Amino acid sequence: SKKKIVFITGTRADYGKLKSIINKLKDKFSVYIYITGMHMLSKYGSTYMQVVRENKEKSKIKLFKNQTNKEEPASVIFARTVNNFTKYILKVNPDLLLVHGDRFEALAAAVSGCANNILVGHIEGGELSGNIDEHLRHAISKLSHVHFVSNKFAKRNLIQLGEKKESVYN
Repeated sequence: SKKKIVFITGTRADYGKLKSIINKLKDKFSVYIYITGMHMLSKYGSTYMQVVRENKEKSKIKLFKNQTNKEEPASVIFARTVNNFTKYILKVNPDLLLVHGDRFEALAAAVSGCANNILVGHIEGGELSGNIDEHLRHAISKLSHVHFVSNKFAKRNLIQLGEKKESVYN
């Protein structure tokens, strides 16, 4: 049977970057997509519909509304996402989780994967922004096992953070 990969997407921006990877891998692997975050909110255009429309295997798509349109503390949204995502991955039992970037949804997935001994791959770690995103990105990288960076500077930054050189791919 095919190895299982779970992607998590919370925004149109991260899905735009994940989409080509999903399309390349879906013939060789059993690809699951967990959709949450801004995708699920009407005020951002309910962009989850695009993800569902572009990915035909509906049984491998999970929708989770981790927030409301009201202002909520990020830590509450994060905790809710960790809880639901953990239940999801324990059911799917993936071989790999692929997360992108520096958002709370990616951090929640990395925490869930790491805590449950599931291999976590992080896309675009090691980049510097000088704001809260950088803290989240570095935390995700430290919880991840494999790193897919976008340039040699990001690779150097991850190695300086203590990641193994052989687990960082440019």
